[in-house]
Amino acid sequence: MSQRQGWLEGWRLLAALTLTLVVLSLWIAWMRQFEVEGVRMVIRFTARSSLTLFCLAFGAAALARLWPNAWTRWQRRNRRYLGLSFAASHAIHAVAIVTFAKMDPAGFAEATSAASYIFGGIGYAFIIAMSATSFDRTAALIGPRAWRTLHLVGGYYLWFQFMVSFGKRVPAMPLYAAFLVPLLAVMALRLITMAAHPRGRTAVAG
Repeated sequence: MSQRQGWLEGWRLLAALTLTLVVLSLWIAWMRQFEVEGVRMVIRFTARSSLTLFCLAFGAAALARLWPNAWTRWQRRNRRYLGLSFAASHAIHAVAIVTFAKMDPAGFAEATSAASYIFGGIGYAFIIAMSATSFDRTAALIGPRAWRTLHLVGGYYLWFQFMVSFGKRVPAMPLYAAFLVPLLAVMALRLITMAAHPRGRTAVAG
């Protein structure tokens, strides 16, 4: 296990996760002959993969503080690359959405609203900005205070957007409540960690 974790580090981890997401998305679309329903399945799949990767990155620092072990240290050490993998997942999600809009304009119009354009656009703006500043050189360009503010506000905004996106489906599909569990768990972990380690709030907040 330790050898596998030693290999799945940094850019290798990002490449492996991104390649896996691309292959799985193409396979899902291929199962439905690349028709509209297949594209919609890719949208749902990447929404869930993005949620998983976001929670892994968002809760990494808190988990490493509360339960330091080989896994949480690996997770904390690779938080940047888990975050970039989340961005890659959501980029595939965006491609699938655009494809859906072109293949079925009427269905796309029915499934979206002005609010989804606005709040989704803000979410993607945060993802782009946070990804662009996930490198030492770009992080240094904006300075540590601006970097912390961007990643703190962006992280909480994306958490809230996931809560709304999945939560609004619960009344019609109660099983969607399961997707709220990891979101609530990572938020609870962060709040507990900040309360227990007030001097380490900056490390947890990023």
